[in-house]
Amino acid sequence: MVKIAVAGGSGQIAQEIIDRLVATKQHDILILSRKDLATAEDRVGVTWVKTEYTDKAQLTGILSGVHTVLCFSSAHADARSVAQKMLIDSAVAAGVKRFAPNEWSGSSVEELPWYAEKANVRAYLEEINKEKKVLEYTLFQPGFLVDYLVPPGTANKHIQPSQELWIDFFKRRAIILENGNSEFTVTTVNDIANVVAQAIEYEGEWPKLARGFEVCGKPWDITYLPEDDVRAGDFHGSWVPQFYKEQGLSPEQKEHFSKAILRGVLLSGLCKSWVVSDQWNRLLPDYKFTDAEEFLEKYWAGKD
Repeated sequence: MVKIAVAGGSGQIAQEIIDRLVATKQHDILILSRKDLATAEDRVGVTWVKTEYTDKAQLTGILSGVHTVLCFSSAHADARSVAQKMLIDSAVAAGVKRFAPNEWSGSSVEELPWYAEKANVRAYLEEINKEKKVLEYTLFQPGFLVDYLVPPGTANKHIQPSQELWIDFFKRRAIILENGNSEFTVTTVNDIANVVAQAIEYEGEWPKLARGFEVCGKPWDITYLPEDDVRAGDFHGSWVPQFYKEQGLSPEQKEHFSKAILRGVLLSGLCKSWVVSDQWNRLLPDYKFTDAEEFLEKYWAGKD
């Protein structure tokens, strides 16, 4: 049994992993949050603590006795990675053994500018361990979550996609690059949660890198876009997935961000930003990962 601290524990992926860790009944879970707890925590072994990630002495005290820190804070909301670097420094000061930064996506940030801070944190972890290892860490990189492609609430409890994607099983349509050779690694959130739970128990040293369809009967509406047009921001297809539905954005801002994100995800497939290492797959040879095609077929086969 070890004590695990979870930073950003209210996020969807974080909640799935916390549920899996709680189900093992093997660990104490400490959830760090900037917000006050809305409802009383009734899960055995789970406690919450409020922090702004600005006071190293406070954070060091909070992390005293913690074995592993899992971070799920939003990369795009942490300019210059100030909060996550403070968390890392405090973890080292508190004697934390293992740290997992806010990854939980692809292996590269190329063509994905909203993930730029992930690269900064990777560089920082390498820097502090350059002379000697002061903090063991791994990058949990599952690639693209295939759960976002199935009806909400069917495959898991917490993953609730609120944005349209360029692959739309609901309306049987997709946008892909014309003559493109895009590659993506896909993983289910159930596999991610199981791997993290087993990684906590893993007795060896954590590796730095970690892992991570024709299903519907009716024909799909496929929009093919030339790479040059995508790079120029020219989306002349019949639709552009609306990635931003947050309140407070003007229609023009929503259109701008939606096109920017569509450009990023299409081009990132070319440079293999979502193709990830299989190190944890090899370290956990007895674990059988879910086949993506079988997963999608389970939830979509036979549906009109």
